[in-house]
Amino acid sequence: FLVDQENRPYFIEVNPRIQVEHTVTEEVTGIDIVQTQIRIAGGATFEEIGLDQSKIEPRGVAIQCRVTTENPERDFAPDTGTISLYRHSAGAGIRMDGVGYTGLTITPYFDSMIVKYIAKGSTFAETVARMKRVLIECRIRGVKTNIPFLLNVLTHPEFESGIVTTGFIDENPQLKKVSESTWDFANDEQSDQRKVGANERLLRYLANLAVNGHPAELGADPTKIIRGSKIDTRKILVPPPREEAPSGGMRKILLEKGPEGYAKAVREHEGLLLMDTTWRDAHQSLLATRMRTKELERCAEYTNAALANAFSLEMWGGATFDVAMRFLHECPWERLESLREKVPDIPFQMLLRGANAVGYTNYPDNVVHKFCKQAQASGIDIFRVFDSLNYLENLQLGVDAAGEAGGFVEGTMSYTGNVADPTKGKYNLEYYVKLADELVAMGVHSLAIKDMAGLLTPAATKMLVGAIREQHPNVPIHVHTHDTPGTGVASMLAAAEAGADIVDVAIDAMSGLTSQPSMGALVSMLAGTEHDTGIDKKMIGPLNTYWENTRSVYLPFESGQLSGSSDVYEHEIPGGQYTNLLYQSRQLGLTEKWPEIKLKYAEANMVLGDIPKVTPSSKVVGDLAQFMVSQNLDKQKVIDQAETLAFPESVVQYLRGEIGVPPGGFPEPLRSKVLSSRNLEPINDRPGASLPDYNFDKSEKLLKEKYGQKYISEKDVLSYALYPNVFTEWKDYEAIYGEVSKLPTDIFLTPMEEGDEVDFESEKGRRTIIRLVSIAAPREDGSRVVTFEVNGERWFVPVTDQSVITEGAVRRKASGPNEVGSPMPGVIVGLKIKEGDVVKEGDALATLSAMKMETVIPATAAGVVKHIAVNVGDKVEGDDLLVEIE
Repeated sequence: FLVDQENRPYFIEVNPRIQVEHTVTEEVTGIDIVQTQIRIAGGATFEEIGLDQSKIEPRGVAIQCRVTTENPERDFAPDTGTISLYRHSAGAGIRMDGVGYTGLTITPYFDSMIVKYIAKGSTFAETVARMKRVLIECRIRGVKTNIPFLLNVLTHPEFESGIVTTGFIDENPQLKKVSESTWDFANDEQSDQRKVGANERLLRYLANLAVNGHPAELGADPTKIIRGSKIDTRKILVPPPREEAPSGGMRKILLEKGPEGYAKAVREHEGLLLMDTTWRDAHQSLLATRMRTKELERCAEYTNAALANAFSLEMWGGATFDVAMRFLHECPWERLESLREKVPDIPFQMLLRGANAVGYTNYPDNVVHKFCKQAQASGIDIFRVFDSLNYLENLQLGVDAAGEAGGFVEGTMSYTGNVADPTKGKYNLEYYVKLADELVAMGVHSLAIKDMAGLLTPAATKMLVGAIREQHPNVPIHVHTHDTPGTGVASMLAAAEAGADIVDVAIDAMSGLTSQPSMGALVSMLAGTEHDTGIDKKMIGPLNTYWENTRSVYLPFESGQLSGSSDVYEHEIPGGQYTNLLYQSRQLGLTEKWPEIKLKYAEANMVLGDIPKVTPSSKVVGDLAQFMVSQNLDKQKVIDQAETLAFPESVVQYLRGEIGVPPGGFPEPLRSKVLSSRNLEPINDRPGASLPDYNFDKSEKLLKEKYGQKYISEKDVLSYALYPNVFTEWKDYEAIYGEVSKLPTDIFLTPMEEGDEVDFESEKGRRTIIRLVSIAAPREDGSRVVTFEVNGERWFVPVTDQSVITEGAVRRKASGPNEVGSPMPGVIVGLKIKEGDVVKEGDALATLSAMKMETVIPATAAGVVKHIAVNVGDKVEGDDLLVEIE
């Protein structure tokens, strides 16, 4: 029966069996109802049992909570799987009826209830408090339960008042939205659902890493991963600085006097100023941008003291933004803000790709402006603004956005060619001096020469810097190069002698090769001269030791390059692209053709019109070079077959004008052939100018609906606007594996083996010790159960063994003109047709992605689509059959 607000009973039903709720009656009456039923069934009378209604007096209050493996957010749909961890809770006034245990398999064939908790107390409030405690302390992991829903009920003010009706849940549908629930509990670990499942998700990451290793996309060379390695990155520490940083450092001048005042102070400064690239371009060039935030944080405070006299630290922008989410599973904004807090005295500098912001495409103007405003608010002081084609309209947008955000704007010219060699074509001294004039006219605070490949010889450096200094005596000049040919230090010395104010260097252990010239070398050579850097070499010594040790941990990401490469003067591959291109070539099965790829890079550059090469234009050249090698093409064949070749998408976009207009215009007849064969209209002005404003409100609403109101910030919406797919993949990854950024790097990178034990501080003051006990043999469905001990407690984590489920999956190769094959290994990311469609030769059939390079696959013949052999998401090898045309 039910009781209304006036305590009138209403009959509902009579059951021939005992009710699940019988335990609350037992607790307040002291009568064992089950035992009583059995005795009565055996013939005992009420008198023999001692049952007398007049003597039954309920004492106190009892509440029962049934814990079920159900998902409240899916209308309590049953969940199935293996219970990774099962730990009962107990205590005064608590009764537990249940049979759950760690390793229990929950199937869809039985009742979803696994345990009942009954709390008893002298008052309703006391009983509610006891029940909340027992549910908080209960640990059931591996399957979804209704525990968060029960906690929502118990903590609701209406329920706590003790007056609820049968319409309570219908009137409060938010009770079922458990992913957004928060609770004000003393144990912060239990305050919301993300924190409740944090350890489980991290164990899932470690289990998957142990079984499957890293995904190929991460770029970690498995032969260089030392399984069971004992290198502990937490023990690679720099000592505390021997002296305090100068009060406020160089940043104090910038904050007090503003960008114009800082520019004036730089010009008046005696000596050569340095920018350290260790935190950005150095590891982008040497380690494919894979450096995690933890390594930067560990040396941040020492760096703040040692380099307080530096012009800036380059530590953000460029490839770091998308790599943080795509591969490191970190938030790029959190990296910036965390490091800003630890380094208050050195200006932070970022690389801004003009109208491309930190992406590879053009964005609506309001995205670029909003991004720069947020970057400045989060800690960026100096914006190095460049355009990959030196296209003035794209540069203007970046300069305006950074300036309006309040940043120090460094107008940048992307250097290519050789100004000291009059035979090198259009990129002569006149070209760069004119470009400098145009940048100064935009209102920039300094001029930067961005030599992406290390093409600046000492002679060319002296000529170029000297000419710009003579033309603009009051504007700071900042020179950036890469040490690929081994001449970086000499070129930077030449820059200083010719009048440059700032040059880029990297800490010794992260310098040389495709990175920047050595900081220690310049500091030592210029000490006591008119170009003294103001950096204490004794202070940077311990910092260098730190980076030597840290770099050894990142061995799996080393390119294998052992020396400089003077052939860069011929191929002109940017330092930041060199290691990535080498890795991509391995992924595409072109390792033995690396020398040929370098030669083809130079040839591809000429096919495209001899352009400056830096992201995203360098990607266009690199994509075309690999395509030419894989298809055995030369320059003439590319032009002759331009109408039928399945060019990488980046090449088609470039020729259309989607990243801007190159110096001297587009190559003809290549451009006309490619566009006409694809029915594309050319873009002849700034690509982003015609884009409508981005709807941030719409995206914010979408993201909050998907991931929860409290888990999406304005910065997340910006990340989504720049990289929608990368952002959602990162968030989906987090939902499965948690915040892996919390794991120490040695644990994050090195797969555990049976018997391995690791420990780390999961939160301040809380240490977690994890031991991998065993990895079971694969089941029929390809899953393995990985057994851990976490602080001595067993966990069972099921993982799918990818090598088992993909074994034997071999695709047929395409043959004949009516069968379209994959031009290279990759992943099918789009299908443009369906079976039965009529297609013409050259029509787009599918889109193939291979390492951030997308290629549209055209029809090789006209006809009807007979068979599609792939689905979106399928991995394919070169020549695998994709489509049959009849």
